[in-house]
Amino acid sequence: MRRHNMKLVTTIKEMREQVRRWKAANLTIGFVPTMGFLHEGHASLIRQAAEECDKVVVSIFVNPMQFGPTEDLASYPRDIDHDKGVCLENGAQLIFFPEVSELYPDGFSSFVNMDGLTNGLCGTSRPEHFRGVCTVVTKLFNIVQPDRAFFGQKDAQQLAIIRRMTIDLSFPIEIIGCPIVREPDGLALSSRNKYLNEEERTAAHCLSAGLNIGKSLFENRERDTHAIKTAVLARISQEALARVDYVEVVDPDSMQPIEKIDNAALCAVAVFIGKTRLIDNIILED
Repeated sequence: MRRHNMKLVTTIKEMREQVRRWKAANLTIGFVPTMGFLHEGHASLIRQAAEECDKVVVSIFVNPMQFGPTEDLASYPRDIDHDKGVCLENGAQLIFFPEVSELYPDGFSSFVNMDGLTNGLCGTSRPEHFRGVCTVVTKLFNIVQPDRAFFGQKDAQQLAIIRRMTIDLSFPIEIIGCPIVREPDGLALSSRNKYLNEEERTAAHCLSAGLNIGKSLFENRERDTHAIKTAVLARISQEALARVDYVEVVDPDSMQPIEKIDNAALCAVAVFIGKTRLIDNIILED
């Protein structure tokens, strides 16, 4: 990756001015929204954006609106110096790094709500979460005005929600879903993996191991989702440190549970390993 200058801006005004200059020069903008503490999963999104667009903006914002009252907002890992290095090495031109007060000034009282897609899976145990995601992504889309935005498949429900919101709210943005990046043992990369001690890290392998059992059943012509869910749950439950939040097989677009797989399905899991809640999923399709 050739070295280039990279800017870090903290205000909406500066971000808009830069966007105006790029648009005036007919340059396309790729956008990777993140909460920072970037890992190889994020790096893969930035690289894909750099391949497909003239300029790449990475936002780093730990969004308080998508954390519940008992969740890990205060302890969520942060390391802006590390993040700058990842952005520079992988082809980003600009980091948007606003304070909370810049995006949510005093008196802020408008929210983006969605029905349906947000109700199941993570929406059940984290009821406010997707309102926070939709609100902040809407704001970021309006500020950055990207041509394309890149999201990881690991957050499959979030990806489906953002696709739907982009259509519903008429954003002229192409949403690109990018493959899950995994550790050699299969664990999906996540900033929250940092919370795991050595024993928990070993235990966390049960998520991908369970999903792979579901996938092999599907590949052996099993189409009954109850059978697939039961097998995935059984494998995860073998792990003493695991506490299952959900195991579901859903339609990949509507995120609604299905009983039989006709075309494609998404098998999604959320599991507490110790105090850390991890999510993972696998697409089941011929």
